Amino acid sequence: MQLGIDSFAAAISDPATGLTLSPVERMHHLLEEIELADRVGLDVFGIGEHHRAEFLDSAPVVILSAAATRTENIRLTSAVTVLSASDPVRVFQDFATLDLISRGRAEIVAGRGSFVESYPLFGLRLEDYDSLFAEKLELLLKIRESTKVHWSGKYRAALKPPHFPHSRFRRLLGNTWERTQTPKTPGKSHRINRPHVIGTCS
Repeated sequence: MQLGIDSFAAAISDPATGLTLSPVERMHHLLEEIELADRVGLDVFGIGEHHRAEFLDSAPVVILSAAATRTENIRLTSAVTVLSASDPVRVFQDFATLDLISRGRAEIVAGRGSFVESYPLFGLRLEDYDSLFAEKLELLLKIRESTKVHWSGKYRAALKPPHFPHSRFRRLLGNTWERTQTPKTPGKSHRINRPHVIGTCS
């Protein structure tokens, strides 16, 4: 059995004191929490992704990268990366870089998120909820499997070798999993047990 913690970096009042930490204080407390989780031997710490006033986790990879420099063993993961509202190429680049900083401790949990504010924020239509996720997950898995990807879809420009932007990364240095989930089907999640493409500078 493995144990871990997920955090949404909520910027809310302390229920015991009624005080609300400033965003700077809350972020530094979060990094201290991740350090403590590492010291006591927890296996993984996950940071969510939200684009709402009550959460400070709109850029989870930035938080995880800061945590990577302060920890030694704990795995660092998204919880979840809102893939439907993200570019899979950018997601891969971010986590490949995090994997370098953390010396192989990065993981992705790819999902659609339990809130939908990211869709209008990034100019996406909620009507495309399912098709966005399906297409972007397909591309993310292809990027994970090869540094030379022929791919075309509806929601982003096509990819064709030799111009694939991750040719500078070697592939297949570790294993992880992605869990897909949707607020339309709570509890309907699954693991994809395939090697994770995590990069090292060539």
